Amino acid sequence: MSLEELWRLFPVVLRDNDPGYRHWYDDEARRLHRLLGDRVVRLSHIGSTAVPGLRAKPTVDLLLETEALGDSERLAGELRAAGWTVMSAQRDPFPQISLNKGYTPDGFADKVFHLHVRQPGDWGEPYFRDYLIDHSDVAAEYATLKTVLAARFTYDRDAYTTAKADFVTRVTRLARQAYSGRYR
Repeated sequence: MSLEELWRLFPVVLRDNDPGYRHWYDDEARRLHRLLGDRVVRLSHIGSTAVPGLRAKPTVDLLLETEALGDSERLAGELRAAGWTVMSAQRDPFPQISLNKGYTPDGFADKVFHLHVRQPGDWGEPYFRDYLIDHSDVAAEYATLKTVLAARFTYDRDAYTTAKADFVTRVTRLARQAYSGRYR
């Protein structure tokens, strides 16, 4: 399937925030904790579905921090066996694995997840999430930006993400200043 065909099958769609996203996260977090046990250093609900009231793609993002990336092949295999699809893996500039669940040959399933697996660290996503929760004016600005970009890039997820990057970088910088060292 070409990239264009994939984007047609999985367009950028925004919906009003559903309080049920928290339950999706909780259920998936329990599954990951059962699967990985004490290899989970920290698991966080990130992304727009973690911000009450914020329009979002109906996809729950999870940030899994683990030391198990030293044996990334084994970890990826365990996650695949649990229903996750590995989308990408990299070693540089830092080791990480990106996975998803809920993408089917017919389009999105009822529940869709992205799992970002990294070593423990001071990652920007929790800062960004918390800043949006604490600053409704900034969250509203982000919602407007996302709405405009989703209309423009409905069938180009990469362009949609790239077009948000400056905003996300700026707000994450503000959040790191406001919440210095919160996630170390």
